[in-house]
Amino acid sequence: MTFLKTILIVLLVYFGVKFLFRLATPYLMRYISKKAGQQFEQFFGNNANINTQREKEGSITIDKNPSPNSRNSKKVGEYVDFEEVE
Repeated sequence: MTFLKTILIVLLVYFGVKFLFRLATPYLMRYISKKAGQQFEQFFGNNANINTQREKEGSITIDKNPSPNSRNSKKVGEYVDFEEVE
């Protein structure tokens, strides 16, 4: 008889937890998505604020192009000239 009570209690607890998890899932997902949105906003929002604070509105900046001498002159491989053979 105690074995039957134990199995019934285990099943009742299992289905009770399953039911509560189904009820709590939407709230948990909403909370997780809100936290993720805040982290994205904090990460990307700070970068946008730094750029706008540094430059005044309407100002023009011209960046200097890199010098042509600094080009990558490393040869990756050997050049092979192919000819068609008839």
